Amino acid sequence: MEVAGCILVIAAFLGILSAPPFIALSSAQTLPGPLLPEARPLDALLQDYAYRAFDRPRTGRPYAAVVPSNLSGISLSVMRLRSGSFRFRGYKSFNEFEIPVGVVVKPYVERLALVYQNLGNLSSLYYRLPGYTLVAPVLGLLAYDATNLSATNLPELDMAASLEPISVRFGGISRPSGITAKCVVFNLDGSIGLNDSTPDNVCKTYRQGHFSIVVDSADLAPSPSPSLTPPRSKGTNMSRVWKIVGSVVGGFLFLLLLSLLVFCISRYRQNRKMERMTERAEAGEVLQKRRVGSAQLPTASMIRTRPALEDELAPP
Repeated sequence: MEVAGCILVIAAFLGILSAPPFIALSSAQTLPGPLLPEARPLDALLQDYAYRAFDRPRTGRPYAAVVPSNLSGISLSVMRLRSGSFRFRGYKSFNEFEIPVGVVVKPYVERLALVYQNLGNLSSLYYRLPGYTLVAPVLGLLAYDATNLSATNLPELDMAASLEPISVRFGGISRPSGITAKCVVFNLDGSIGLNDSTPDNVCKTYRQGHFSIVVDSADLAPSPSPSLTPPRSKGTNMSRVWKIVGSVVGGFLFLLLLSLLVFCISRYRQNRKMERMTERAEAGEVLQKRRVGSAQLPTASMIRTRPALEDELAPP
């Protein structure tokens, strides 16, 4: 009966261990990426904010403009000039731009405004060149009519260098070693121009537009491929916790089952040994019991083997 009880207990533990575990499910939701405006509407918006920086402006003096919070990272400044003086004198240094003598603006206006743009970390969101990677921020230089400083959505003037090119000096960038960098110009008509940059990261241009330095994407070291494993959600973490708890409980139950099995086998052997001893005792001769003092001891009723002398010379 004890062996049968042990078998039933072991079977119950095996049923618990073989039960299916609980699995926590999680649902993933994919969100679409943000939709950013195109580059040309951005120019019109920046012209509006640049003109807001004019407060009793002085000719030839740059003014820093404030951009909205959704365009944080873009640096914007504006400067008003006389067209005649601008053509015959140029402007030595307007941030990264060096404007030489002989720059012509059409149609002719008495006063013009130069709007400087530095798109910073937003450069690649507005300007891309397939097969190339930007290694410098996109810089823009655009000319507008400055007759009415409260005007918005103004068209750009046609600004072109007639003698020497305009220099764009990119500072604070590290060119990858062994990789050829190129100057890229994003023209207002949508065309793109490429030419080699100088060792000191200076680009040359004869027209206004947006400029940067790029390298061939194939020459760059390949970035590590994104993991195909989806990010772990809260449900996945809970599932992992349940698996750990289940493993600990399962190990404990296995040890308990093993101990119970060893105990049952030991108990069975002990009982079997007692049964054999009892059978041997019952198969022998039954001895009578006599009281000796306060105890009862087994005694034999007769001597089984009679004594005999071993010496043959002894008298009969």
